[in-house]
Amino acid sequence: MAGSFWQLIILVFGLFDSLKVGGTGGYIPLFAVKIYWEIRLMAYYEHLPVYRKVMETAVYFENIVRNFSRYNKYNLGAEMRTKSRDMVKLIIKANSSRNKLPLLYELREHIEELKILIRISKESKAFHNFNSFKHAMECVVSVSKQNEGWIKSINK
Repeated sequence: MAGSFWQLIILVFGLFDSLKVGGTGGYIPLFAVKIYWEIRLMAYYEHLPVYRKVMETAVYFENIVRNFSRYNKYNLGAEMRTKSRDMVKLIIKANSSRNKLPLLYELREHIEELKILIRISKESKAFHNFNSFKHAMECVVSVSKQNEGWIKSINK
């Protein structure tokens, strides 16, 4: 979608390399306008509390998996890191999509799979202490609650 917008801008301003700013008598280079709008389009999901919590969770898993034993790091840890990154991607996609429900249901599945991986990691003693397990589970439960609230708000 953003690509077609910029194709239109290039067609309209074809030969120009700058855009006249109304009232100031100054010019803004077109590449600066393009960068401004790309940043604005990308930043729309950063205000979401669920996005911030998912990012916190993903960063936490990136850091905590480093302390796992080699076997758990490359099996359970790699899977937890991948699931948490996938959750971030799903939040971004759901926020920009018109039909959010399928993506939010997919996010629900990823959350449940991540909860199972955390429980397996606890039982196999991959976590070095109970507090790291507790914090990981609290983060995922918080994301789950926010996701369910988002689903309920859409279904109204």
